[in-house]
Amino acid sequence: MNWAFVGASTIAGQYLVGAVRAQAGSDVRWVVSGTADRAASFARAHGIAGSGTDLAAALAAPSVDAVYISSTNEKHYAQAMAAIAAGKHILCEKPLATSIADAADMVQAAETAGLVFAINHHLRSAGSLRAVREMIALGKVGKVLSLRMFHAVELPVHLRGWRLDNPGAGGGVIADLTVHNADCVRFLLGEDPMSIVAHLDATGLGKGVEDSAMSVWAMPSGAMVFSHESFTHPFAASGIEVHGTKGSILARGVLSQEPKGEIDLVTTTGITRVDYDRTGLYEAVVQNFVAAVAGKSAPAASGRDGLKSLQIAEAVRRAALTGQRQTVNYGEPR
Repeated sequence: MNWAFVGASTIAGQYLVGAVRAQAGSDVRWVVSGTADRAASFARAHGIAGSGTDLAAALAAPSVDAVYISSTNEKHYAQAMAAIAAGKHILCEKPLATSIADAADMVQAAETAGLVFAINHHLRSAGSLRAVREMIALGKVGKVLSLRMFHAVELPVHLRGWRLDNPGAGGGVIADLTVHNADCVRFLLGEDPMSIVAHLDATGLGKGVEDSAMSVWAMPSGAMVFSHESFTHPFAASGIEVHGTKGSILARGVLSQEPKGEIDLVTTTGITRVDYDRTGLYEAVVQNFVAAVAGKSAPAASGRDGLKSLQIAEAVRRAALTGQRQTVNYGEPR
């Protein structure tokens, strides 16, 4: 499978080029960026033959089978719709779009065209989260009473910019991290939040966008979820806690782009360190995507998964801005 990369992003260079090339017979043939110089520089750095600013030229290339979109959030919709029109399979960075209506259109268009449309919610491809999910499913902690996501960290300097000061581009911690937490909770518990209360603030880095958010979600099973995201916590660690009637799972340092972190299962018998698969997250994402295109499986996270994570994140935003509990709407976009 040969790819065109739309967006010469940090994540594309650090992780996705290698993840694509780790698949037998796969390569990146094009990179498209907002400026020719940036595209050419990225292409030279990663040995990519084609580069430029013309998305249509990349999509017209017969050697391109799939598109990876990692441009700024407000560009996802137009770029994905162009790729769908060209008959290309798509792996899109989160969030799918800056509006629920646009995200729903993208998903529907891809389904109508019979194309694989996946979102890069890479955390559900981590061996650590898959191990936590399996323990929950096997009843290791009994009935789940609560789940805590702590994803409050310091945004690395090289990622600062539009995420901190450009609401039009989809900046802010809710679009960046709350969508990830939403997908993780759905993946781990196998259910969707019903209603949400929340608070957001700019606590040091955000200029015109929030850099911190906290929310509490009510789940259909009766479990409560606490989600905390921030760009401003330099000494905090990320992780997940799952608490049930028969035990707790303490997973620390697992909300990472790397396959790292430690998991402990705590029950009446004591504390047990849990081992897990440490395969690279992005390699797993792309491997699963290639299998989906071949008709062997579904993508790790589908476009509909991405739509639901965006719907949850937007409910968090509305709850914080209105000061009122919000029911999450999974139906037609408002």
